[in-house]
Amino acid sequence: MSEQTWVELARAGGAAVVRAAGTDAWAGLREALARWFGRGDEQRHRTELELLDRTAAELLGAQEGGAADAAHARADGDRVWRSRIERLLKELPEHERRRAAEELRELLRHHAPHYANESGTGGIAVQESLWIHAEQTSIAAGVVNGNVTASFPPVPDPIQG
Repeated sequence: MSEQTWVELARAGGAAVVRAAGTDAWAGLREALARWFGRGDEQRHRTELELLDRTAAELLGAQEGGAADAAHARADGDRVWRSRIERLLKELPEHERRRAAEELRELLRHHAPHYANESGTGGIAVQESLWIHAEQTSIAAGVVNGNVTASFPPVPDPIQG
């Protein structure tokens, strides 16, 4: 297995932790990732659950501080978990690393929220096609920031033809 492969898996794992915190996906990802880290050691499994819970609390708490605090917390959480996953994979012997990487890939496939594209606050992310269409007096928009007013054009004076 190439280093690039497991580094990319670690990146996906870090992102998954950050994305899942506070969502419906959290419980499943939390348990699966803690079990993956524990590798059969119940004490380590419990320790990982505590670390994941601490990360989730930090991420959710940072949201109260505003967008900048939340972005900083997401970047920190992503970096911490990416590094932890990468370190575990790096320390395993090659044959165990292959198995652990496949297990991680599978748990991310089943438990991690997937967002192929992200637009940020107030935007639209589209992976394939988007068609926005309006007819006659309707309005169609992807994102509207502000007021929208629709009015009918003035009717021409019959004299003007």
